[in-house]
Amino acid sequence: MQKILYAYPEGSSYDELLTAAGRPRAVAKALLEHFERLGSEALRQRQETADAAIRAMGITFTVYSEAGNIDRSWPFDIVPRTLSAREWTQIEAGLRQRVRALNHFIDDIYNEQRVLDDKIFPREVLEGSRNFRTACQGVHPRFGAWANICGSDLVRDADGTVYVLEDNLRVPSGVSYMLENRAIMKRLFPEIFAMCSILPVDDYPAQLASMLADLSPRPSDKPVIAVLTPGIYNSAYFEHSYLAQQMGAYLAEGSDFLVDGEDRVFLRTISGLLQVDVIYRRVDDDFLDPEVFRDDSVIGIPGLMRAWKRGTVAIANAPGTGVADDKVVYAFVPDFIRYYLKEEPILPNVPTYLCMREADREYVLAHLDELVVKPANESGGYGMLIGPRASEEERQRFAERIREDPRNYIAQPTLSLSTAPTLIGDHLEPRHLDLRPFILQAKDSYVTTGGLTRVAMNAGSLVVNSSQGGGSKDTWIVEEDA
Repeated sequence: MQKILYAYPEGSSYDELLTAAGRPRAVAKALLEHFERLGSEALRQRQETADAAIRAMGITFTVYSEAGNIDRSWPFDIVPRTLSAREWTQIEAGLRQRVRALNHFIDDIYNEQRVLDDKIFPREVLEGSRNFRTACQGVHPRFGAWANICGSDLVRDADGTVYVLEDNLRVPSGVSYMLENRAIMKRLFPEIFAMCSILPVDDYPAQLASMLADLSPRPSDKPVIAVLTPGIYNSAYFEHSYLAQQMGAYLAEGSDFLVDGEDRVFLRTISGLLQVDVIYRRVDDDFLDPEVFRDDSVIGIPGLMRAWKRGTVAIANAPGTGVADDKVVYAFVPDFIRYYLKEEPILPNVPTYLCMREADREYVLAHLDELVVKPANESGGYGMLIGPRASEEERQRFAERIREDPRNYIAQPTLSLSTAPTLIGDHLEPRHLDLRPFILQAKDSYVTTGGLTRVAMNAGSLVVNSSQGGGSKDTWIVEEDA
């Protein structure tokens, strides 16, 4: 195990494939031994094959800052991340528990608001929420499920503990890349899949279609499902089209729909108008319905909220779900689990300071050089400060922002994110990573077997977001006896 790992240093981070002594973990032993037998030149060639396949298949991701060249090939590393099935069982249970509690919270906050009256959740946090939608008050979606699709980001610290870093509840993306990563790996390394017991991920589109069908307000063997996309210039358009194709659903933009006088939603097709039962929307609340939210939206569906509130169409995720997709609300999820479920959290949160609290704020301002500071409602790695790697000028700028709008900021200790071997040239080097599993919730719940592993492609970087130059890996959940 010396050739491809000759440059692999002993680090302070937990490595997903190697022990501190530099030996393969049980779930990665067969993989790394096979890579060693193949040798560096064969690995390099397979990486080039993967890159060519990604270009040929048109698997892209849009980076808005790259004006004039908005689409780039999906960044992919051929060395997978491995976890044991035994560990995954515990993680999966924790994710199901978390999404159940979040859905209880959202349903409560738009209806009885017991969580406020019982002082579990501070009223001032809700009053400062940008994503609480008064238009959603009094609504009860089927099964009490508002967040039907959730992507929770997990990270592992140096001691091996897996933490939930955040919950993405509005329009979480990335699952199509998880599926394509697996498809590419199967083509590149069919021999390894024959050697190892790797749990499948292929059933996600069927699970998603089944979950969406369960939401249909009309009894039917085959409800009409549509994916609402903002269009080809959206960063996740590849995913929108991919999922629609995989589910056999319609892919449509807002102008393709109309809402009639009886508050029913129809899709314009070449065969005429077709009543739609379920809309998997990939459009933010702000742009969803210009009659209710931003009146300048041209990507939404006028009248959609009327139809949803009348119950003639289901929307996933439900409008208003973003009230829980707030990094301040995230800090209260363990309390929600205890309050609504009467259980102890299975997965811990990263310790979080709320800048709206005076004591927390003073601590954060005094320790900006040690902390990661995040705005409450940004995503994609935008707008955050990694204190230890920021300049004094940047820290001062963030201190001013925190003082001006403390409700909008949280801070967390800088974790030593786990690493995994990543092919760099002709050898493997450690790169930090996280993991985004996807959880479905309606009549039943479902968790992907693994998820999308995102990896920071630059040495030492902690920023894994694709929009910030991060890459991805296939994620293998491996049976322990493999």
